[in-house]
Parts: sequence; structure tokens; C-alpha cells
Amino acid sequence: MADGGPGCAIVYITARDAGEARVIGRLLVERRLAACANVVPAIESFYWWDGRLVEDREALLLAKTRADRVDELVAAVREAHSYDVPAVLAIRVERGNPDYVAWVVREAAPAAGCDV
Repeated sequence: MADGGPGCAIVYITARDAGEARVIGRLLVERRLAACANVVPAIESFYWWDGRLVEDREALLLAKTRADRVDELVAAVREAHSYDVPAVLAIRVERGNPDYVAWVVREAAPAAGCDV
């Protein structure tokens, strides 16, 4: 961010189904690791796993967070996720509505005096 602040990131996460995505999204927001989480209940995925091409139905979770909290968010997802290797990819936000970016940075901040 041009102001030197922490900026924000969008974190792309796939889940087994919409229920798992909801549980993880709520956990991230409750812990203030994300300001907001959106669940896209049905996506079709194609990927290689254990040497074979897999076609699968999954859910997509998009979490908006502070760029400086991505590592904590990834750790929380790995702990809560049913997959051995969950897809968790952070994309740094370069530009956007400054008021929204400020809201994400504010809402995903650790609580004062709290070990998150």
C-alpha cells in the first residue's frame, strides 16, 4: 500500500463442501484473522492427486485479511481443514476502494492484549 500500512490480501481457499467452507470462514472471522469471508458453495475442480487426474466438486472460500496476518490465517485453515494439503493462496491487493481496504485492515487486526 502506498501509505506504508499493512495493506490487505484476498485468500483463496477450497473446501470439501459448503459446510466446511462455512465453518472455516466463520472461524477466521471470529478469530479476527479475516474481516470477511465469502462462500461460493459449488465449484468444479480438476487436479492431479496421487498420480491421477481428479474431477471433483468443492466449495470456494474467499477471505479478506490484513497482509501481515496471512501466515496466521494459513495456519488456522490447515488446523481446521479436512484435506491433508488444503489449497490456500494469498493474493496481495494492489488497489481498491481505500475505505474498504481500511475497513479490512481495521477489522482483521488482533485484539489489543489478546494472543490470537
